[in-house]
Amino acid sequence: MALQPIVDAETGLPFAYEALVRGLEGQGAGEILGRVTEQTRYAFDQRCRVKAIEVAAAAGILETGAKLSINFLPNAVYSPKACIQLTLKTAAATSFPTDRLLFEFTENERMAEPEHVANIVRTYQAMGFGTALDDFGAGHAGLALLARFQPDIIKLDMELIRGIDASLPRRIIVQGIVRMCRDLGITLVAEGIETEAEFDALRALGIRYIQGFLIGRPAFETLAPIVFPVPAARLVATA
Repeated sequence: MALQPIVDAETGLPFAYEALVRGLEGQGAGEILGRVTEQTRYAFDQRCRVKAIEVAAAAGILETGAKLSINFLPNAVYSPKACIQLTLKTAAATSFPTDRLLFEFTENERMAEPEHVANIVRTYQAMGFGTALDDFGAGHAGLALLARFQPDIIKLDMELIRGIDASLPRRIIVQGIVRMCRDLGITLVAEGIETEAEFDALRALGIRYIQGFLIGRPAFETLAPIVFPVPAARLVATA
């Protein structure tokens, strides 16, 4: 697992760290996920949850106050309550508060039964976990998913973010999503930020939580350092 920070741009502190699956020789998530079959999906999903919690706890995330965001495969969950038991056992063994766990799924994964996904989200929320919809704006369902259920967090797809400082259409679209999330009570995270201009444009649109190479790259089995200056430092630098 590699851990990448999601930063609160108002404080400069980590809001969460996302656990990203990696190969033993540094292979990316795409290559690893490409090896997962229908027969191994459940075991892979379970092992990733365990590994993410163990690695984050060993890396010292509990001392930071940040949450841990774990990617999961909705199609690997046959029963939300049954499939969460190993996660609960691992959290107890590592003294990891369950209210600091986020479960993140991507809109890019085609969902045969959206109502099944909605049931997972509702069950996790009732158990005190956070939920996040990743890659919003790039997947198969988009707004139709939000009509069925509301996750706690939406993560904007990086294609909407790339060059947003120089793109009026992107800014208008993101501005609309900001208003929608505010009205629905959903926290919005912008991911894939690579330049200061993108950061400043997103902050001007009211987005508080930021993730991307500008902030910090994923670090293998350790908490990646936050490399972008905290807001106070930026104010001094630009004054």
